[in-house]
Amino acid sequence: MRTALTDLTGVRHPLVQTGMGWVAGPRLVAATANAGALGILGSATMTPARLREAVSEVRLRTDRPFGVNLRADAGDAEERVRIIIDEGVQVASFALAPSRELIARLKDAGVVVLPSVGARRHAEKVAAWGADAVVVQGGEGGGHTGAVATTVLLPQVVDAVDIPVVAAGGFHDGRGLVAALAFGAAGVAMGTRFLLTADSTVPAAVKAAYLAASVGDVTLTTKVDGLPHRMLRTPFVDALERSGRARALLRAVRHAASFRAVSGLTWREMVRDGLAMRHGRDLTWSQVLLAANTPMLLKAAMVDGRTDLGVMASGQVAGLVEDLPTCAELVERVMREAHGTLAGLPPVTAAR
Repeated sequence: MRTALTDLTGVRHPLVQTGMGWVAGPRLVAATANAGALGILGSATMTPARLREAVSEVRLRTDRPFGVNLRADAGDAEERVRIIIDEGVQVASFALAPSRELIARLKDAGVVVLPSVGARRHAEKVAAWGADAVVVQGGEGGGHTGAVATTVLLPQVVDAVDIPVVAAGGFHDGRGLVAALAFGAAGVAMGTRFLLTADSTVPAAVKAAYLAASVGDVTLTTKVDGLPHRMLRTPFVDALERSGRARALLRAVRHAASFRAVSGLTWREMVRDGLAMRHGRDLTWSQVLLAANTPMLLKAAMVDGRTDLGVMASGQVAGLVEDLPTCAELVERVMREAHGTLAGLPPVTAAR
């Protein structure tokens, strides 16, 4: 299925596997790429050295196009951009709007720039700065998300910008792809659906928790890092909801120390990143400190398999997913369903 997204990135199918931290590693990304979709490495939880290794590992597993997702507000963003350029990565994906300078640097090197946004004004901004396409996530999506549903946000952005728009939030099958195309999107991005594949390295117990969840078991909380975060409701998340502010800040301090050890950052670098985050996202210092919770609570579940001590970011579609196909099986299924849905649409005749 050829769209503006496939033309831009060189993939066969208009499907994107999002760059989920601790989840979107080389195995999942390469499996997605080999299936003909666009796999995105999640680099925010990697050191720059590990990012370079991960890119090389993907290269050993596939010769298809793939991308890297990074934080635009990270203090080492320029170093990561240099790695992307040096390694010949085809797509740079951003969880937050990158600066005009970063976009220009990537585009000068021939890298496709694909920021993710949750509001029309943000899409307009990155389009004006030269982004090649934009991912628009509605409130149904997992992780940090907004309050506007995809069906409302997507047409707003499609009408506002003249670059390809990729829809995210609430997609898991071929019917959703057709719906997004009808809204004017050039494809869909899926996180939870690719997390729940046989190629995902997420522990089996964690995948089982997702598969057992209903739509009502996916909740939105601000207790992890002070921002709206969509995840599975668990006893641990319920405990976070009941915890007081002092206890939450103490937990964040401990997690900041743990993340420093994992990431290799110095305290000076972490403070620098905190300053950039506070300025770029208009956060309070409490929210900046709470942000240290996110990577470590996700790691506890997604890497260590501790559903009792970690959180599981999740789109609402988790309640609709029932199996763990390979990426190849998933992509083939989604595209088959999409073509079948298009073929099965009833003919439309003009009213008399």
